Amino acid sequence: MALLSAFHTLQSDTFTVTFGKPRCQRLRPPTCLAPAAAQHVYSMFVIIGYVVCLGCIFGVYIVHGGNISVILKALPFEIITILGGALGAFVVNNQPKVIKATLAAIPMALKGSKYTKARYMELMAMLYDILQKARKEGLMAIEKDVEAPHESEIFKKYPTVGSDHHVIEFTTDYLRMMVSGNLNSHEIEALMDSEIDTHHQEAHAPVAALARLAGALPAFGIVAAVLGVVNTMGSVGQPPSVLGGMIGSALVGTFLGILLAYGVVEPLGGLVEQKTEDAAKELQCIKSTLLASMQGYNPATAIEFGRKVLFSSVRPSFTELEGHVKGKK
Repeated sequence: MALLSAFHTLQSDTFTVTFGKPRCQRLRPPTCLAPAAAQHVYSMFVIIGYVVCLGCIFGVYIVHGGNISVILKALPFEIITILGGALGAFVVNNQPKVIKATLAAIPMALKGSKYTKARYMELMAMLYDILQKARKEGLMAIEKDVEAPHESEIFKKYPTVGSDHHVIEFTTDYLRMMVSGNLNSHEIEALMDSEIDTHHQEAHAPVAALARLAGALPAFGIVAAVLGVVNTMGSVGQPPSVLGGMIGSALVGTFLGILLAYGVVEPLGGLVEQKTEDAAKELQCIKSTLLASMQGYNPATAIEFGRKVLFSSVRPSFTELEGHVKGKK
């Protein structure tokens, strides 16, 4: 029942949800959910997906009279052969930094996205404040904020994005260039694009690694099956019932290789890829806002440029963003 309630919460735009205090109304999901609750809901959906996948496959096999004991008997040996071979190839195929990034990306993929509407509104409110200060007092007025962001009252005002070193580093680096005045907007835009492209390549390294792993698993399943057939041929003098069991065990290798590839690893890789796209979108939001400011637009218009690049599912409306920014003054 708790899962069903959470599902309806995620699907409804007009549903009113209360997690203790405060009470949220008419917000698109998942921004209305408390962060811990949203993480829990997303994790449950990943688990449910795997349960449905494996349950349907093995359930139908059993219902049709399949002997599950054949699979269970062969499972330990086939798993060691397939996963051992695949993981060994994975280590050979990837640099240590990619292996480390992949191991870090997998648990993050099982959690809900941190890139919510509330986070983006806080980000744009922070950009508005820093740009408004620069507009009123001059660019030199924000020099101390840029050089020591952790001591800046503006950045302290927004703890969620202010504690994200990627966001702060990206923002302050280009604000520093704006303060120096040595580069025009086109040069800074090209530099921003290069940095975002580098970030994109680094973030996609785990995605590519998981895709290669998924592609290798069916092949190692075939290797396990061939070894099983070789073992069977070496016992050709055994009774037919024994040979049948050995052939069945050999075919389990092919089955497991395909199942692990397309039922476990590849969906996980797709989930990691979606999370990396969310991370890149945040940098693009900052880029659009700062470039608009450099081209002479006032802070309120500049953050509108940033708002427009966000995905529609997490993009605040003009009224929501305006109200949030005014409320932070």
